[in-house]
Amino acid sequence: MSKVEEFEELRPLLFSIAYRILGSVGEAEDAVQETWLRYDASATRPTSTKAFLSATVTRISIDVLRSARVRREEYAGPWFPEPLLSDPYQDPARSVELADSVSMAALLLLERLSPLERAVFVLREVFAFGFDEIASAVGRSEAACRQLVVRARRHMADGRPRFAADRQERQELATRFFEALKDGDVGGLQSLLAADVQFVGDGGGKAPQLAKALVGAERVARLLGTVFPWLDRIDVTCEPREINRQPGAVFRGRDGKVLHIMALDVLDGQIQTIRAVINPEKLGHLGPVADAWAVDRELKRVRRLPN
Repeated sequence: MSKVEEFEELRPLLFSIAYRILGSVGEAEDAVQETWLRYDASATRPTSTKAFLSATVTRISIDVLRSARVRREEYAGPWFPEPLLSDPYQDPARSVELADSVSMAALLLLERLSPLERAVFVLREVFAFGFDEIASAVGRSEAACRQLVVRARRHMADGRPRFAADRQERQELATRFFEALKDGDVGGLQSLLAADVQFVGDGGGKAPQLAKALVGAERVARLLGTVFPWLDRIDVTCEPREINRQPGAVFRGRDGKVLHIMALDVLDGQIQTIRAVINPEKLGHLGPVADAWAVDRELKRVRRLPN
């Protein structure tokens, strides 16, 4: 097998590792590309290509995350990961770990960890790497890596998401939610929301967004049930999709360009959190991006018109 063939076979795994460490599609793709350049430039073939490439993409991702932390601390408003529509790496034996670890909620919890803790946690808890492989990847002893995993588990324990509902139950609830959203059915929306539900938007100062999180089923249902029927009137469409392996939707303008995404956290038969990613810089990998400010202006204009 050629170097290119070996690399392409492992690309899905490398991207999935990098994305979970970085929370960014663009940065993960860059890390994978840099991994290929280093592999292609190496004069010798490693004993284990998988171990070599996994270690390389992990080290690159740790370095990128260290510099990204400063930018995230200065970010305008709430910071969310870049939405992922399809995780390229599949492993039936670890499907639960892979799904839970890529959810928006889990990626936000991973932000609590240091870059080194995060990398070790991802390699061990999500991908089940051996401690010898992890130690080689991060340049620490096996004992130190075990301690890092213990510390990371402790930091993650409080508030770690547990999506108890099965996939079909989540999707059925999401279907009812988006139908009620389109119809402006405030009562129907409220019945699907947890009492302390939060609606939060990530615009990064580059798109219209809420000044702060909206909390409470009645308030969230009233806002959504009022605004989204008007969006429908200006031909904004809702395309239900899995977002980070959880129910959600992609919203598009009348020209088909991506306006924003919405991701739902479902637990105990209710929606606990609604996250909207509106920042255009986080949507480009999904296709051409709409001008959210122009859509907002049109929405305000239409709402002022007499019925």
